[in-house]
Amino acid sequence: MYPIMSSKEKAKEELLVDTLEQSLNEIILYNDDVNTFDHVIDTLIYACDHTPEQAEQCSIIVHYKGKCTVKTGEYKELEPRCSLLLDAGLSAEII
Repeated sequence: MYPIMSSKEKAKEELLVDTLEQSLNEIILYNDDVNTFDHVIDTLIYACDHTPEQAEQCSIIVHYKGKCTVKTGEYKELEPRCSLLLDAGLSAEII
């Protein structure tokens, strides 16, 4: 036997399901031999609202691993951020 859910509980469950069903995308930042760590860090702070610590960690990951997810969200939110990265001369894409 299942417990009876209140309408408030049903609404919360529906919201959770809707949130989980939304398609999330990622901005992937790629390593290059052109940009300095400082430029990458400053750009991530500006374009992706990273803290200085987040931006530094992402730049280190990109340097050693070749790529790093720098932002996750809905495509419409990520597109202008990715454009800022590209305009700053970084290599990035939304997947």
